[in-house]
Amino acid sequence: MANHEKRRQEDAKKKAKSNTRAKSGAGSKNAGRSHAARRAGASDSPCPVDARCGGCKNLCVPYTKQLIDKQLRIERLFAPLAPDGTISLIKGMKDPYHYRNKVISPFAPGKKLSPRGQDRKAIDSRNRKAADVRGAKGGKGKRPQARYEILTGMYAAGSHELVPTDKCLIENETAKKVVLAVRDIMRKHDVAPYREDTGTGFMRHVVVRVGYTSGEVLVTLVTNSDDFPSSKSFCRELIRLCPAVTTVVQNVNERQTNVILGDKERVLYGPGFILDELCGLSFRISSKSFYQVNATQTEVLYRAAMDLAGFDGTQVAIDAYCGTGTIGLVAAKSGAARVIGVDSVESAIRDARTNARHNGVENAEFVAGDATDFMCELAKEGVLGAESPEEGAQAGGLVVLMDPPRAGSTEEFLRAAAALAPERIVYISCNPETQARDVEFLDSIGYAVVAVQPVDMFPHTDHIECIVALEPVDSLSPDRWGKEGGEEEAPDDEGTPDAEEEAAEEEAPEGDCDGGAADEAPNGEAHDVEVPAADSVDPAIAEEVE
Repeated sequence: MANHEKRRQEDAKKKAKSNTRAKSGAGSKNAGRSHAARRAGASDSPCPVDARCGGCKNLCVPYTKQLIDKQLRIERLFAPLAPDGTISLIKGMKDPYHYRNKVISPFAPGKKLSPRGQDRKAIDSRNRKAADVRGAKGGKGKRPQARYEILTGMYAAGSHELVPTDKCLIENETAKKVVLAVRDIMRKHDVAPYREDTGTGFMRHVVVRVGYTSGEVLVTLVTNSDDFPSSKSFCRELIRLCPAVTTVVQNVNERQTNVILGDKERVLYGPGFILDELCGLSFRISSKSFYQVNATQTEVLYRAAMDLAGFDGTQVAIDAYCGTGTIGLVAAKSGAARVIGVDSVESAIRDARTNARHNGVENAEFVAGDATDFMCELAKEGVLGAESPEEGAQAGGLVVLMDPPRAGSTEEFLRAAAALAPERIVYISCNPETQARDVEFLDSIGYAVVAVQPVDMFPHTDHIECIVALEPVDSLSPDRWGKEGGEEEAPDDEGTPDAEEEAAEEEAPEGDCDGGAADEAPNGEAHDVEVPAADSVDPAIAEEVE
C-alpha cells in the first residue's frame, strides 16, 4: 500500500509538471503571435514579410514623403556647392511598384521532409553522379535520402537568413512567377538547393531578366556543378509553365563565395540573350550585362542627362565607366558628333561594341581599360586618341559623361578631366555622398555646379540616382553667382521643397525618370508627382536639415 501511494504521488507530480510545460509553451507561442501581430499592425505594411526582409525598408512610408526625404537629403549634400535654383525637384514614379525587371533569388534548404512524402522512384544509374551533387544519393532500387523544403526569396537585412516570399511588391510579376516555377520544378526533379555552410547542393540562384518593351525573359540558373543531366527536361518544363521565357542559361559557380555568378556558362535553350528597347535603341542583354533594373526610370535618367549635356551635333563625348555603352550610345543618337566609351570590364566593352553594331551606330567607339589611366593619357596627349588634333577635342566642344561605381571617381581622373577643358561635365551617380565629395573637388579646380537633378530610381529604398552638371567657372557670368548682379532668382520652371513656399506649392517633380524611381503614364509621357511644400515635412526632418 505504501509503495502504491508513493507511485501515485510521483505520477501526479509528473502530470502536473507536464501540464505546466504545455501551458508555458502555448503561452510562448501565443506571445510570439501577438508580438508578430502587433508588429504587422503597427507598420500597416502591405507586405507580410516587411519586418523580416528589409529589402524595401520604406514601404510603410507614404511615397510622397519618401520623395520629400530624398529631396532634402540631396539639398543637404549639394547646397554648399550649388547656387540657388540649380537643384531641381526629384523625379518620382506614378506607380512605384513591381519596377525591378531583374530579379535574383537564392535557394536554400528548409525543414527536413520524411521519405514517406517523397517520390520513392529509384534514381537512374546514368544520373547517379548528378544525383550525388544534388544531394540525392542512391542507386537503382534504393530509396532516396531524406529531402528538405526548398526555400526561395530574399535575405533578411544584414544577414544570410533566407526569408521565403511568394510575392514581392517591387519585383516584376512575370519574373517572380518564373522564380517560383523554377522552385517547383526543382522539387519535382529532386534537385537539391545549395547549402552555404557545407558548400553542397546543386541549385544556388536563379536570375531572371524581363525585357520591359519586348517582354522577352532570360533565365540564368546558377549551379554548383557543371553536370546537369536533366537540363533538357528541366527547360521543357519551365517553358511549359512560363511561355514568356525565351532563353535559359546555366552559369556554373563552384566557389564558396557570396559572388552570385561564376565564369563558366552554357546556353541550355534559346539564343542566350534577350533584346530590349531604351531611348529608341535596341540593346542585347546577356546574363552578365549591366542594365538598369528599372527600365521606365532609366529612360527618364538618360533623357535628363542628355538635356543637361546639351549636344548640338558638334561635341565629342567621353563616356567614362561606360559599362555596356547604354549612355554613350544614347549620346551618339542625341547629338554627339563622336562618342568614346571606356570601361575596365572587357566583357562589358564587347557588349557595348555589339550593341553599337546592332543599332548601326557608327560614331561611337569603346575601349577596354582603366578609366583613370585612360583619362590621364588623354590629358597628356591633349587629343582624344585621334591621329591629329583636328580629330580630337580641339575640333569641337568636349563633354565628359561619367557614371562611376558607388565608391565614386578618383582625384586623378577628375584632374585629368578638367585638364581636357570640357565645356560641360555630366556626372551620374547612384551614391550622392561620394558624388558630392567628387563635385567638391571639381569645384576646387575650376568647375562649378550649374544643375542638380535627383531621380528616384528605387522607390521604397534609401537609394537615389543623381545627375550633376558642371561648367568651367570662367564660362559663367559673375551675376550668375550673385557676386555682382545681386541675388539670383530661381528659374520660373524650377523649385525645391525647401525653397520659398510659393515656389514649392507651384512645382511638382516630373515622373519621367530613369532607373526605377519614376513611372511613365500609359501614353509614354512623364507623370508629375506632387511634392508638398516644405512646411508639411516632418519637423524632425526639417530640424535635421537646418
